[in-house]
Amino acid sequence: MNPVEFLKPRLIGARFDGHAIPLEVLKDLAVLEEMIVEVAKWKYLNEHKDRKRTPRGFTDGIQLKLTGIEDGSARAVISLFVASPLLFPHESQRCFESARDAIVDAVAAAERQADVTEHLPEKALIYFDRIGRSLRDGEICELATPGRTNVGRLTRDTRRTLVFASKSTELLSEEAEVRGAVPAADQDKKSFEIRLFDGRKVKASYGPQHAESVLEAFNGYDLGTRALVQGIGRYNRNRKLQDFEVVEHVTVLDALDVASRIDELRQLGDGWLDGHGRAPLGEHLDWFATAFESHFANDLPLPHVYPTEAGDLQAEWTLGAVDITLEVDLVSRSAHWHALDLKADRAEERDWDLGSDQAWEELAAALRHYHPEHNA
Repeated sequence: MNPVEFLKPRLIGARFDGHAIPLEVLKDLAVLEEMIVEVAKWKYLNEHKDRKRTPRGFTDGIQLKLTGIEDGSARAVISLFVASPLLFPHESQRCFESARDAIVDAVAAAERQADVTEHLPEKALIYFDRIGRSLRDGEICELATPGRTNVGRLTRDTRRTLVFASKSTELLSEEAEVRGAVPAADQDKKSFEIRLFDGRKVKASYGPQHAESVLEAFNGYDLGTRALVQGIGRYNRNRKLQDFEVVEHVTVLDALDVASRIDELRQLGDGWLDGHGRAPLGEHLDWFATAFESHFANDLPLPHVYPTEAGDLQAEWTLGAVDITLEVDLVSRSAHWHALDLKADRAEERDWDLGSDQAWEELAAALRHYHPEHNA
């Protein structure tokens, strides 16, 4: 039998521009095949109440394959291949297509906050714990099927709704990235704890490829050493990280790592400065952390970052005889630069709009101008 166009997941987001699909997302599509097979069996048994199990060979010879990637936001073309001869070619194909439609309808129901169990049994919803967990904020996996107008839009929120629609599910796995100290490490069990800035401790296991970094962070605990841990974490219904299911990367951080400092500042409350001082808003800190990570040049020294009484940030560098201060207004995303050359007794001031790429380029150029290594 010729391949039949079966499903067209469309991936929407900056990562998918230029019809490119990251390899980690392809893993989700492989799990989707597992789910469709199981839901197809469920569909068959629902239609044949006299049977306790599907016939032998019911799904043999049926495969889903990626047969193309279309233009626009990356749209994968998944086709159904049915081998010949097959004992139940038409019925098997029909159940596969019915399973596909039920999955799309369940995703659409989750987006509407409707009852997803009208379309899928609770036991099938657990597959969403592995489908879409690589999706990031603002990204969408849009599921569309040939000949149907109903579209299911899988996002981080709809995926959460689908997984927790099963009353027996207490944890959801998704990508996790945290920074913190490592107060405990067990070399026998190959496990460690990372203490977050809010005081919570998260457990994780590590492989031999991460041992050196884990032990470096552990041995430097009393010195304030911090690490970045990335992988697949497990979150409870309140979106709190419980532990790591898989650790993919462990990176020992620079003592002045800005993202770590921003995480630390998130713990401030109003009145943090002897009863005065406004705490920076979380959404403003999110912007600065992302902008700094995206734009600040790797060859430049990191600043000390401090909160201001007004709820903004101040970054400071000492480059030779030059003291530099960058006052960042988090609301307007603007910055005031002041450089004082103590040796030449000369000061320089300027203002930037940090919402533009050009401003970050000019900031880098200004720092290089005073950096001893760039002027040697």
